[in-house]
Amino acid sequence: MARYDRVIKHGMIVDGSRLPRFRGDVGIRDGLIAEIGRIDASDGDEVIDAEGLIVAPGFVDLHTHYDAQLFWDPYCTISAWHGITSVVICNCGFGFAPVRPEERERAMLSMTRVEAIPLASMQAGMPWDWTTFPEFLDSVERAPKAMNVLPYVPIGPLLIWVMGLEDAKAGRKPTAAEHAEMCRLLNEALDVGACGWSAQRMLPGGPAAVQRDYDGTPMPTDMMHDDTCREFARVLRRRNEGFMQMLLVSGDNARDQAFYEEMAEISGRPIVMNVVQAFDHRPEIHRRTLAWLRSCRERGIRVVGQGLTTDAGFTFTFENWNLFDDIEAWCEATTGSLAERKAKLADPARRQALRDNMPRTAIGPLPDIVIVGPQLEKNQQWLDHTLALAAEKMGKHPVDVMLDLAVDEDLKTDFFAAPPNGSLENLKEIVDDPYVLFGVSDGGAHTKFLTAGRYPTETLVKIVRENNMISLEEAHWRLSALPAQFGGFEGRGVLKKGAPADVIVYDFENLEVLPDEIVHDLPGGEWRRVQRARGYRYVLVNGEVTIRDDQQTETYSGRLLRFGTGLSDAAQPQATE
Repeated sequence: MARYDRVIKHGMIVDGSRLPRFRGDVGIRDGLIAEIGRIDASDGDEVIDAEGLIVAPGFVDLHTHYDAQLFWDPYCTISAWHGITSVVICNCGFGFAPVRPEERERAMLSMTRVEAIPLASMQAGMPWDWTTFPEFLDSVERAPKAMNVLPYVPIGPLLIWVMGLEDAKAGRKPTAAEHAEMCRLLNEALDVGACGWSAQRMLPGGPAAVQRDYDGTPMPTDMMHDDTCREFARVLRRRNEGFMQMLLVSGDNARDQAFYEEMAEISGRPIVMNVVQAFDHRPEIHRRTLAWLRSCRERGIRVVGQGLTTDAGFTFTFENWNLFDDIEAWCEATTGSLAERKAKLADPARRQALRDNMPRTAIGPLPDIVIVGPQLEKNQQWLDHTLALAAEKMGKHPVDVMLDLAVDEDLKTDFFAAPPNGSLENLKEIVDDPYVLFGVSDGGAHTKFLTAGRYPTETLVKIVRENNMISLEEAHWRLSALPAQFGGFEGRGVLKKGAPADVIVYDFENLEVLPDEIVHDLPGGEWRRVQRARGYRYVLVNGEVTIRDDQQTETYSGRLLRFGTGLSDAAQPQATE
């Protein structure tokens, strides 16, 4: 009888610990790494030849919104295609539990703009066989998975459950009884395996309030009282466990930083701060953030920044675009039904306000947007023109060029906006901070115009191979071990004896991100934009091969990682009040 279920032979092992790479073999038994070193091929039931390939731990993605998609896509693509083996769901305070049956439609509507998940896909693809958060986790556990899934507790549903939607969005301070009930619900969720809580707090009036409800109003967590956050932080303090994820933008940078610090100090637990992003036209922004994060570390305050390290741009139409919401005039003009939006964008009375307030924050300067998909023959002459160049030739304002084209083509014109973080110099400044987490993939969200789930492959190709910003050893630590540690993934992120066998085997020299493509594979007849990878010879999740030569094997060996371990609640100590 063979000693191992699988042996990975002759690979170059980069184990995720930052130690130098070495040649060796990996023996896997019962979903765990049983041995690393020299192993006879005859000792394995199956032998994977890794000659000339890198063997490394699977990537860990702390920022996804696969809460809906995991029910119809066990691989949580595009993440699985890029070597990711573990994801965190329920980020930003958004999620689907606890939700009363009569409030399910409204819960799905809320995700159509803030995270741009198609309503028809959620309606057709979600089982909704739960009401409470514990029941939601049971449903996730039952669902086939080719990915490990760790859940945070999204705060938005808690606010709505206890206060009602209108009061939660009004921003009133909860009563003592309401706070007590929300904390009870949070404890209930943590007792069954959630690993912390999350919230988006893009406060009205802030410069980046770009993620709003389907009707253009703030999300409930945007309006949440500071004292409610403090109550939730105290829950983690009493339990001495858990993590927090928060996106906080109030318009007062010093106030925001102080509040992150307060959350970390009250709880005594780590808080993941979103997001560290370079804006090439204002590099002082990311430099101030990096200096503050270093200061937190020096003072022993557990605030960790998550960096936007991908330069995936946005390909969009005005049928579904929602990232101009930081400007009221644009938010108003791009909400409503398709017919209403078309009428508003065509309205001459609105145009001056739109011209006077050209968006910039999320996409860079608007005149730099490129026309990449004119639909009508008469408009093909503008293909690959920037709005600025087309405006010069037409004698129009860039806003009028964009909106006239869109209205003329029933809002189907494709535009491309390069991200405002294209500078390699600025990227290197973020990468050079050894404790900035890579990612912010938003996997499962913005499905029609964003493919940031490619970031692990992009890191290895662009940051390591092409520009030599960091070593391969450092990259794998940053992509696996560091997020696993901060996100509560117990034992994952490194290759060592006894660790879960989440392993990638890839061709470093030929690894690449493939061009984007449109696929019609969502429930409800919906489509999405994806980017695949080339070069992942094998991906193993808990010891089973889920990807072979960049293709899914339809093997569902992923687990719901209750408490970060996958153990049942019965095996965990319960918190004392």
